[in-house]
Amino acid sequence: MAQQATPVRRARLGRAIGPEPTAVSGVVLLLPGGDEVSHRKPATLLATSYVRSLGRRLVRAGRGEGIAAHVVHYRFRGWNGSAANQASDALWAADEVVRRYGDVPVCLAGVDMGGRAALHAAGHEAVNSVLAVAPWLPEEDLAASPEPVKQLAGRQVLIVHGTNDERTDPELSFRLAARAKKANRDVCRFEVHADGHGLHQYRDEVLALAEDFVMGVLFGRVFSRPVADAFAAPPPLGLRMPLAAGFGKSLRR
Repeated sequence: MAQQATPVRRARLGRAIGPEPTAVSGVVLLLPGGDEVSHRKPATLLATSYVRSLGRRLVRAGRGEGIAAHVVHYRFRGWNGSAANQASDALWAADEVVRRYGDVPVCLAGVDMGGRAALHAAGHEAVNSVLAVAPWLPEEDLAASPEPVKQLAGRQVLIVHGTNDERTDPELSFRLAARAKKANRDVCRFEVHADGHGLHQYRDEVLALAEDFVMGVLFGRVFSRPVADAFAAPPPLGLRMPLAAGFGKSLRR
């Protein structure tokens, strides 16, 4: 009896979050977290819960301007070394956006390992911006090439990280942002003091910050003063910008 071939696992886009607009003018691709090494299928509901809540917030904010938000469902749970599976899936997803919606700006919004995928896939021609929340980054190794930053040129990049994160080292995201800032002034980074990996203590502030950034990069809304100041400030000031308690409740635009 002939052995059946193992089906090829493919990445896919989830259904658009909320009511999909008749005319899409900007897209957010939501990239969940994952593992460093794993060829298992991602655990969909738990793995995507944070990015789904982020997507709902962004859809409410940008509904009148034609936003579409999709969760990217990876082929595998892991990054898997040089295969960089999640980054490859993010690039595929950007291609899929172009096929579906045409020439619209794309923001890659990733959490944890999804943040790393977003940063890696930023070089796609449709991508104009990256939001990386508590991005997982590898420990620096003198024998290995550093995380790439050239692909961030010409993109607007915001990184947000809790200072008490014990899963993904906030110092690594600072160092990456510092290297990226040398070639691209449109890089900023916010620190959430005393918060951990899940950013639960300041969840509302982080979501408000994400909304402020994404509405600005996709639809040209004026950034709030803290975000504008973070982009304009020289390093390290603009890369260690504190996220104030209550951010988003009374933003000056």
